Amino acid sequence: MNAFTCLIGGLVALVPWRLEAQQAPNPVVLKGLAAVTVLNKTPEGKAALAANFTVTGGIQTGALRQPTLLPFAEQQGQALRDAFITGGNLAELSDGLGTTLGAAYLARAHYTDRTHFTNLSASVANVIRYADAATEEDSNAGKYLFANATTDGKTPVPRALMSLLPEIGGETDIFGKIYGLPAGSPGADAFGDSRPFQTEPAVSAIAGPDYFNAPVDSRGYTRGPISNLVNSPSYPSGHTTYGYTGALLLAILVPDRYQEMIARAAEYGNNRIIIGAHYAMDVLGGRTLALYDMAHLLANDPSFLNRTSNGNVAIQDFQAAVKAARSDVTSTLAEICGKPLGECAREDTGRFNNPAGNEAFYSSTQTYHLPVVYADTAKRVEDVGKVAPEAGYLLTLAFPCLTLDQADRILTETEGPGGGFLDDGSPFGLYSRIDLYAAAGLVRSRASPCANQSPRDPSAHR
Repeated sequence: MNAFTCLIGGLVALVPWRLEAQQAPNPVVLKGLAAVTVLNKTPEGKAALAANFTVTGGIQTGALRQPTLLPFAEQQGQALRDAFITGGNLAELSDGLGTTLGAAYLARAHYTDRTHFTNLSASVANVIRYADAATEEDSNAGKYLFANATTDGKTPVPRALMSLLPEIGGETDIFGKIYGLPAGSPGADAFGDSRPFQTEPAVSAIAGPDYFNAPVDSRGYTRGPISNLVNSPSYPSGHTTYGYTGALLLAILVPDRYQEMIARAAEYGNNRIIIGAHYAMDVLGGRTLALYDMAHLLANDPSFLNRTSNGNVAIQDFQAAVKAARSDVTSTLAEICGKPLGECAREDTGRFNNPAGNEAFYSSTQTYHLPVVYADTAKRVEDVGKVAPEAGYLLTLAFPCLTLDQADRILTETEGPGGGFLDDGSPFGLYSRIDLYAAAGLVRSRASPCANQSPRDPSAHR
């Protein structure tokens, strides 16, 4: 296990980077993600795979114009900076908090180099580490399972997972086979599911400063030496999983910036396409995984709790842990800012200060305009309260004026388009339709129990 030196309150401690989980990855998540492995069996699935390749290439080169938050050349630079994962403290994601609160956050939580970082408090460090490790475990398991039915490229998956793909008629290495670069062929990923920088006919290199202001070329983060992804299967996107996990945590810890943090999550995932590391489907898979796992964590699902980590106490009540972290974040950021948190949250001159621009960009990433695969779910609104009632916790922990039923209804009303390659009617698939940006906007605008407790009023969250 990797370890990092973490500075909290002036104390230096060696802490683990990932959880030592006591159980196997979540089979529900893996079964849900496995929907990608059957796409070659239907005309609709084949069309989605073809569109995935075309859309990915268009976004990466800039030929397909998106309503990005920055001009494309600047967005490429942001993608290069986002290549480094600030998993210990979410520092790279904190610009979604706005220029004032983001600076306040970085004053206490930052990286001093690639292996050393500080944090706001022990409570904040704990929820970040726990949530990130839980979602990453499922993401990593999926990569190799769908590439060649292994846990690490070489070790066969446990017997319990061995039948997962045969039962649904799925096949491994779907991207490698369909995009003409099967596992082990010249230039391919040795294990399967080669990435876009290996399969796409044209890939634009990006040169500029990375997160540490070092001059680099994007190939240093795809082919090495900084990060070598040549033999790292593509699906799902681990960076996107981390981005949505971390951004959602910050959205809940600072509800005044909920929508902006969700836009930051979408940008972080989209930047993986821009840098050439992932397909649109990888990003959609990573987002769906993160939202599903986070909802179950926030719901205090017993199967997600009490997992141990090296030298640390397992979290037995994630809701309580998040509330304790939010108390620390609120008091610390308000102290640094010198004003009420809500006022500081409105002070933003950065790229997230345009709500219309945020909405347009986020909407463009909801489905990436990939074609419908499942006509049945495309034709109906899926009732979140009936299919995945725990999803409401994605809102209620940020906006406690909402009941779970109210939150589920809001998520239902704001669902994105259905029928995508993951939306096969399963509870996991429903999470691919959840639009947290629109949902939080509805909470803020609607005459609801929150009407007199605006999420921009810090007293609503004390």
